[in-house]
Amino acid sequence: MLKKLAPILGITFVDILGFSILIPILPFYVTHFHASYTMVGVLFATFALCQFLAAPLWGNLSDRIGRKSVLIISQVGATIGWGMLAFAPTLGWVFAARIVEGISGGNISVTQAYVADRVEPEQRSRAFAYVGAAFSAGFVFGPLLGGLLFRYGYTAPFLLATALQVVTLLMTIFWLPEKVAEEGESGPSATFADIFRSFADKNVSPILVQKLAYSLALYGWFAVYALVLKALLDFGPSQTSFFFAAFGVLSVFFQIGVVGKLSDRLGAARPQLGHRAASNVGFTAACAFFLIVPFCRTIPTLALVMPIFSFALSVSNAMLPALLTDASPERVRGTVLGVGSSLESISGVLMPPLTTTVLAVYGPTWTAAIPAFFCFIALALGLAAQRREVLAPSD
Repeated sequence: MLKKLAPILGITFVDILGFSILIPILPFYVTHFHASYTMVGVLFATFALCQFLAAPLWGNLSDRIGRKSVLIISQVGATIGWGMLAFAPTLGWVFAARIVEGISGGNISVTQAYVADRVEPEQRSRAFAYVGAAFSAGFVFGPLLGGLLFRYGYTAPFLLATALQVVTLLMTIFWLPEKVAEEGESGPSATFADIFRSFADKNVSPILVQKLAYSLALYGWFAVYALVLKALLDFGPSQTSFFFAAFGVLSVFFQIGVVGKLSDRLGAARPQLGHRAASNVGFTAACAFFLIVPFCRTIPTLALVMPIFSFALSVSNAMLPALLTDASPERVRGTVLGVGSSLESISGVLMPPLTTTVLAVYGPTWTAAIPAFFCFIALALGLAAQRREVLAPSD
């Protein structure tokens, strides 16, 4: 399986390596223009709104013209957006750069669809865990590079991110094989109407609702993660980048060494049930993290709690796309994953202004309570679905 996935894993690693340089520094970059914390949330929301509109279209287009072509388009847009960010003279320019990247962004759902195309259903949880490990490995080195380059100002790390995006684009063009249709494959092509049909599909829609609840939690939290670390421990850009790197190391460990084994153990006879049960374990860990993290006022206590969140993300981020691909017809797989990505994006529109404002007014404890609430909703939905699946007769 690793041989099949090696090209997309390599491309994902380099892509996220550049992306993760930007994430810990971007909130500080916005405040560098004398903007408020709320404006940080508005910037995240603007980017997410563009992705919300674009992701289902790119996913649907990938079902029609192929995954590779859509990846190339999105990477060209990301290259332009990051290059604009490196030389932004005003806050308005920063917003324009994020809009360009947001509209062109189709990487995540198309990457997931590409992976699902190339592995058998029983291998999907492990395959998505490998993709997650490539993401996390990028998050190890990206923040480290960003933290080291930050001493030369904001332009240096953003220029490196732009250069890495160019490398990703070239790797996709020259290294990534497109899926070739196998003999006997047939069926109608995806249409734009399938974007809306996915919400009415009785197998897909419950997973989409659960994904929305979990996305509301995560996107609300990621918008303030760096700012919460500053409030709790007085972290600056470099310290935050190094923290994200340590978080990435833990995530690689969990995704390579734990996620696949957990899913296999819980779903030895029925892989889909294993995906469901493992996702609920991840949601439980996320709930625990959000309840505990406001009380972490020292670096040692944060170090004890950080593995809980890393484990939660590692499991849930592999299991949710596995559940969606289990439930979706192959001909519209990219469309369904694109809709799922779009729900993440609408979470990114709604939540960052809320959590950044709550942080500014009420502090870290009430801020963490918001993602905790949505994680409990995702867990409740997952436990109910698991009970139904356990009682249902196996095929």
